[in-house]
Amino acid sequence: MSPHHTGTQKLQTPRLTLRRFTMDDAQAMYNNWASDEQVTRFLRWPPHSDVTISRAVLADWIAGYDDPAFYQWAIVPLDFGQPIGTIGVNFCDDALALAHIGYAIGQLFWNCGYTSEALHAVIDYLFSEVGMNRIESQHDPENPASGRVMQKCGMTYEGTHRAADRSNRGIVDASVYAILRQDWEARC
Repeated sequence: MSPHHTGTQKLQTPRLTLRRFTMDDAQAMYNNWASDEQVTRFLRWPPHSDVTISRAVLADWIAGYDDPAFYQWAIVPLDFGQPIGTIGVNFCDDALALAHIGYAIGQLFWNCGYTSEALHAVIDYLFSEVGMNRIESQHDPENPASGRVMQKCGMTYEGTHRAADRSNRGIVDASVYAILRQDWEARC
């Protein structure tokens, strides 16, 4: 089974629009999550020191939209109207039909269910439209809220790999979660 890449398509949930970024999103990206040390604490990239870094990242992502195997969404609550975070596929392995997902969301929007809603929509899209067989993600064990997001979306905890990742905290453990197509089909 090989995936049929369709690129970053607009997705709609009851409370969110997941869409491609535009350069007009740079200030919201900077203000809402990318400049916050609490948000980036468990991530691989440092907080943005000014909006020009956000613009550079967005320019790279926007150029990536030409590739049908590139998936990077802005998370936009319908009642807020601007991006509060991002979710995307960090890497794909087409031979395994595997996608690894990463996400970040602004601190003001934690514990509102937005990240779970976005991840659920992306999982559904990658299975139903792209044809993935395995979708996985991971988190630093010091950030258990991220693991709860994965659990809410039907992902199964597969174990913690010791000293298997790095973040702004240095070399860290990685708690791995995944959902297989057969798991997803069973719950649909």
